[in-house]
Amino acid sequence: MKGHFSKHSIHLFLLPALVFYVGFMIYPILSALLNSFFSWNGLLRGDFIGLRNFIRLFTETPYKETFNTALRHNVVFFLVLVPAKLMVAYALALVINSKLKGKEFFKTVFFLPKLLSVIVVGYLFSLILNPTYGALNTALKAVGLADWARPWLGDPDTALLSIILIDSWYEFGFAVLIFLVGLQSISSEIYDAAKIDRAEGLTLLFRVTVPLSMPSIMIMTILTFISAFESFELIYAMQGTSGGPYYSTDVLALFFYRLMFGTAGGGDSIGLGSALAVVLLLLISGATAISMFLFKRKEVDY
Repeated sequence: MKGHFSKHSIHLFLLPALVFYVGFMIYPILSALLNSFFSWNGLLRGDFIGLRNFIRLFTETPYKETFNTALRHNVVFFLVLVPAKLMVAYALALVINSKLKGKEFFKTVFFLPKLLSVIVVGYLFSLILNPTYGALNTALKAVGLADWARPWLGDPDTALLSIILIDSWYEFGFAVLIFLVGLQSISSEIYDAAKIDRAEGLTLLFRVTVPLSMPSIMIMTILTFISAFESFELIYAMQGTSGGPYYSTDVLALFFYRLMFGTAGGGDSIGLGSALAVVLLLLISGATAISMFLFKRKEVDY
């Protein structure tokens, strides 16, 4: 009996993690799902209204316009992050994984920005991109490119792209490290066998290295998608809750914040905000599941 208890008592060590997971993950998800089906008068829950909050979110002005704009910005965020962060990070990981001297130094340098707080990064780049005394415009004027100087964060045409590139810089080192782990897990025997078959250069890269790196590529693509659709802190720090100027940097997480904690949702803020949270969860989880399925089909095992 004592041995039987000792055998199963190890599961008790999982209890704190399970309580934390249920309390901070499962409960909020179920609570948001439940709240989205009710009308709300301030903090008081009203009648059960089914999918009416979702219908209002997609069809009622101004919610549908704001939702569509924010969703479009999230999609742009992801589409720009893929080449700006993932492709460049993978290329640098290939270089670092080769016989490059001082590779440990480059790993540290690339990862250093990730150690900074997002708020600190947002504040620093707000100073750098300041149209009057910012370092970027000052440098452009100093080298004779004054026509290129502009209010980067105050111009609707450049504000979103500026923030995406800053986010790429901030997350860049993490992507490099993940890709390096994937590259270093490829056995040298596979490369030796490929070279015997006269595979070299781009053939070796696209027929051996990239296919065998697919697990790390899958992980970073999914994490980038989640990051793009959960983007909040950097935009909030640099552009405020409205995603200015003129909502040109607005995203779904900022829209959710205004619904739940601002005045955008009126008396039904909890119901509408919960509906948006459920939609965002479904978007992220659905896209993640599809991506994992597609990437799994492209994985190879030598």
